[in-house]
Amino acid sequence: MPSRKKTSMFASAFCTCVGSFVVICVVLATPQWVSSEVRFSRTGTTVTVSLTYGLFSGTCEQFVDAGLQVSKTTFQVSEALSSSSSSSRSLVVATIVVLVLALLSSLLSAGFTCTNAVSNPYQTFLGPIGVYTWNSLCGVLTLIAMILFPVNVEGNSLSQELAHSCSSSLQTHLGSKHNYGYSYWIMLLILFLNIASLIIIYFYDHARYSKKKEQERPIENAPKDVILF
Repeated sequence: MPSRKKTSMFASAFCTCVGSFVVICVVLATPQWVSSEVRFSRTGTTVTVSLTYGLFSGTCEQFVDAGLQVSKTTFQVSEALSSSSSSSRSLVVATIVVLVLALLSSLLSAGFTCTNAVSNPYQTFLGPIGVYTWNSLCGVLTLIAMILFPVNVEGNSLSQELAHSCSSSLQTHLGSKHNYGYSYWIMLLILFLNIASLIIIYFYDHARYSKKKEQERPIENAPKDVILF
């Protein structure tokens, strides 16, 4: 059976891994990734399309300079991009895949920490090394997702393409403004939770190593004649 200290530290790391798993689920499920205002010119007037969307769905509404407001509509990102450039669709799919892999990594990390909290696995990779590996992988994948999405919004004009799905009469693009929502920024919490898990396991591993060295020190410092005797 594992010691009480090991159980408590790995149980704490398990809680942070489960927290990371839950937050990734929230990130994937919520559509508050970005809010954009995209302005277009139309014959005799200017139209502003206001969008709020995530990886799967979103809402949009139109505002005309004359004061007319079109009712809010809901759209599916995959359907809105079905006839658009392939690069925007590819980056949306890539972001989803990366987050799903991060989800699986956090699940594996939770499994490894739970295993170490209740038992003493003999296999090396099932110990702290496995926790380091899956937590680091989850953090890296989350960071990649945080980079891919803004690149798609800013570089591929994702909001502009989605705005065309709200109205077919839009003409010249005049400008865009973007504000990233909580669904995007809470990915920083995922990184924090993964770092917390790594720190907890590092302190446990370091304490175990120090204790092992202390137990070996009396033999190392013993007189040579005593050892020979």
